[in-house]
Amino acid sequence: MGFLLKKFISFFVEPLGLIFTLLAVGIYYFYAKNENRAEKFFLASLFLLFLFSYPPFANYLIKGLESQYPKYNYSENVKYIHVLGNGHNADTAQPLSSRISDGGIKRDIEGIIIHSHIPNSKIIFTGYEGKTNISNAQMNAALAEELNVSRSSLLINPLPKDTKEEALFTKTVVGDEPFVLVTSASHMPRAMMLFESLGMHPIAAPTAFYTSEFRGYLRAPTARAFYLSTIAIHEYIGIAWEKLKATVRGVFS
Repeated sequence: MGFLLKKFISFFVEPLGLIFTLLAVGIYYFYAKNENRAEKFFLASLFLLFLFSYPPFANYLIKGLESQYPKYNYSENVKYIHVLGNGHNADTAQPLSSRISDGGIKRDIEGIIIHSHIPNSKIIFTGYEGKTNISNAQMNAALAEELNVSRSSLLINPLPKDTKEEALFTKTVVGDEPFVLVTSASHMPRAMMLFESLGMHPIAAPTAFYTSEFRGYLRAPTARAFYLSTIAIHEYIGIAWEKLKATVRGVFS
């Protein structure tokens, strides 16, 4: 119930939900014959649509997340590599490489590359099934096996629904040992915060970067920029929420 409530609330504070909310309020005032207020809400929704779709702004938002941790240098001698879950579909008419999300593929590949540099290491895959009949952890593990990673080198947990649950599971495996944490660069700051809050010692290995080189301010709005803004806002909200919870725990502990 808490997981679904979190998803429901997050929709209304992320770009698409926020814009729809402003439009809905504007429509309400329009039919209530308050055209002045309706116009303000319509203009606000259009402004946010432009802002979140504007490539330099989206790049600024995402870069603030992705620049916090450098790429992994493949040097640490650790035992475990935790690849966080991502999206997938269960359409067997598609090849395996197409059924895992783009971000998920990059996470998997990075985890497999790191595993190839660390003898006797194990890859931890976590992630539930969502609305499909197979878990994300199983999908990622299947890809790893197709790329010649032995089954004995994989630890699979198909139950965690979010990053916090993934962290709680991995703590039971690695304890206080350092381990490599693989996730999308934009998600890494929040993931590191969650794992470290449990007293764990993750080593960041970010991948699936979205930040692009600066191409000037004279840019037209794009759907991709809106998508990147949504990813960034989702992460910033998640970070703020975790900090708020930590503050509240500190006050009442």
